[in-house]
Amino acid sequence: MYQAPRGTADILPGEQGYWSYIRRQAEEICKLYGYQRIDTPTFEDSRLFERSIGEETDIVEKEMYSLKDRSGDDLTLRPEGTASICRSYIQHGMHSLPQPVRLYYFADIFRYERPQAGRYRQHHQFGVEALGEQDPALDAEVIDMAWQLYAGAGLRGLTLYLNSIGCTGCRPGYLNNLKSFYSDHREQLCADCKRRLEKNPLRLLDCKNPKCVPLTENAPHSADHLCTECSDHFAKLKTYLDILGLPVVLNHCLVRGLDYYNRTVFEIAPEGETASQVTIGGGGRYDNLIVQIGGRPTPAVGFATGIERLILNLEKQGVAVPTTPASDVYLVYMGDDAKHQAIRLAAILRKSKIAVSGTPGDRSLKAQMRQAGSIGARYVLIIGEDEVKASTVVLKNMARGEQKTIPQNSIIDELGINHV
Repeated sequence: MYQAPRGTADILPGEQGYWSYIRRQAEEICKLYGYQRIDTPTFEDSRLFERSIGEETDIVEKEMYSLKDRSGDDLTLRPEGTASICRSYIQHGMHSLPQPVRLYYFADIFRYERPQAGRYRQHHQFGVEALGEQDPALDAEVIDMAWQLYAGAGLRGLTLYLNSIGCTGCRPGYLNNLKSFYSDHREQLCADCKRRLEKNPLRLLDCKNPKCVPLTENAPHSADHLCTECSDHFAKLKTYLDILGLPVVLNHCLVRGLDYYNRTVFEIAPEGETASQVTIGGGGRYDNLIVQIGGRPTPAVGFATGIERLILNLEKQGVAVPTTPASDVYLVYMGDDAKHQAIRLAAILRKSKIAVSGTPGDRSLKAQMRQAGSIGARYVLIIGEDEVKASTVVLKNMARGEQKTIPQNSIIDELGINHV
């Protein structure tokens, strides 16, 4: 018997309520902040991700789904969303638009990693990117968007973690101090961190191995090694977040998992938890990414949230989402003539934008009514032999349990369902 591949999941009809709810919440937030939707291809040239994410990262080394097509081109299913947005920004000359360019997206993301709570090998992501402005006020806007998305969706007890990892000017000095600190404790490092020490020392701070956690707590802080420009940027950002009333927790171990970040990095997680398995969303600034992939210097900032992880937290906190009945009206009929009338009435109602369903076949009245109840129909229209002769229907309000006989030509008025 075939099963969905490991690390993937079917999103069943009964689960779609949460997905629709999150999409609506995200789109409303984007409208409030002036962001426009963009959609990019599911796969890209592999070199785009190798150059943007970093060849020494776990994503590029271990987790990308890559292939050669029949032309011999190296392609990769996108393991994150930002690089594709930046490629599109360059390709379509968006630098000529009023800056910053504010964009949002929904995308499938593919990473070959160990499946965990709310994160699959194919998962779904909502993200925003603001390109073309270096003002820390834009960082604050993006962080506020993330916070308002989660708060508006109904989540409570969240913590905003913030850090600055500096720029290409001041970061090398910090990395030297970091490497020196960890080199003195090399024997305490896990195998992955011994490799990171040589290839990607900033990622040492992101290790969750119990052997390494005590070291990360005592490691040098990037915020203590910022140049004047980065220090000023970080100070202004904290001021703006204070103006917005956002509760910031500084976390010197916060670095994010992609090499293209600089200066601002942030994550939002349930209160008291910072492990990657519970982070709901995060992001930061990536001022050098567009240059890395062939564009002109373009400062940028953004964030992304895994939709599965967000749904998991909504369920944990018992957040009920609005449900929409599968149909406004359920048509029940008895006999061939009644069936003909039901087919005609269904077409009339649908032309008036009223959702209609029914049960094909010759099932009993009891079976059809049971089906109407199970799908949550608001009204049931019953047609039998007497109703056919009199051109009437029995209209039943399922919530009230009340029913009455009405003329067929007054169904729409009696239903009182307003549709756009």
